[in-house]
Amino acid sequence: MTQTLTIRRPDDWHLHLRDGEILKAVLPETARHFARAIVMPNLVPPVVTAADAAEYRDRILSAKPLNSDFRPLMTLYLTEETDVRDLRAAAEIGLITAVKLYPAGATTNSASGVRDFAKVRRVLETMAQIGLTLCVHGEVTDPEVDIFDREAVFIDRVLDPIRRDIPGLRVVMEHITTKNGADYVRDGGDDIAATITTHHLVINRNDILVGGIKPHYYCLPVAKREEHRLALRAAATSGDASFFLGTDSAPHLDPAKESACGCAGCFTATNTLSILAEVFEQENALDRLEAFASLNGPAFYGLPVNEATLTLEKGAPVAYPAKIDTADGPVTVFDPGFPLHWRVAG
Repeated sequence: MTQTLTIRRPDDWHLHLRDGEILKAVLPETARHFARAIVMPNLVPPVVTAADAAEYRDRILSAKPLNSDFRPLMTLYLTEETDVRDLRAAAEIGLITAVKLYPAGATTNSASGVRDFAKVRRVLETMAQIGLTLCVHGEVTDPEVDIFDREAVFIDRVLDPIRRDIPGLRVVMEHITTKNGADYVRDGGDDIAATITTHHLVINRNDILVGGIKPHYYCLPVAKREEHRLALRAAATSGDASFFLGTDSAPHLDPAKESACGCAGCFTATNTLSILAEVFEQENALDRLEAFASLNGPAFYGLPVNEATLTLEKGAPVAYPAKIDTADGPVTVFDPGFPLHWRVAG
């Protein structure tokens, strides 16, 4: 017998769309189900000014499928040269929804990120004053810190001191991967929240490495031990308003993933809702899926909940394409490693 679940239309609070031919190919995969998405600014060159953000927004809107009402929520890439007046003006006219902090060298296209946090203090103080959210890639990049410890060290060494020095700064700790991150956000008060990706609810580090390297499971922050995956599942399915969906869906052409120095990122836009329904059902928490995917994010960002709804149906296993074709080559869709019985109706 078919089961159904109707929820408010969800949003994606952390999304990579890239640019050019990849943008044109992957945007429909998000716009099909999601009403809005926080779009990451780590292009080459990055989106660092209001003019950059406006131009990128227009390219996204031009790539939208016909009759789509998808709305990109733009961000600026924080650098040590970010102009406070430009940032404030972009926020005041509603051009940007957040600012993204990449520690330099932390992930894909992060070379222009912050090395000296003292140099961005004035920007962060301005953001606190005007209520503009800081989205954080929460990892240190010090070579002496093990890659599996980077998130925990970032909390202690960087994030907590910033929040203590600049009270009122609203922070989203993006794509948390550890129990440390979940605990810190849960106990952090009203000014902090976290996004959790679809793939970090599904894979741990064994899935990347056991039986051969799986390049399409490699992401940054890298998946951690099983205890951390279980902590993320508990956080996502708890109903706690501090946690909401940010897929971090990150398309890379297959040759860039399947190489001697493969790119980090999992492309999950196509099948995220099916995977999430499966995960939440496994955790006996289907009644909390709407909060995670559709309600908690708008509440933190001070935006209205989407009026439209979508319905998920459970039935025979769903067949998703293994790859999305672009004019530049294929992008592999994330494989959760188990059958997906839930699909979006219609």
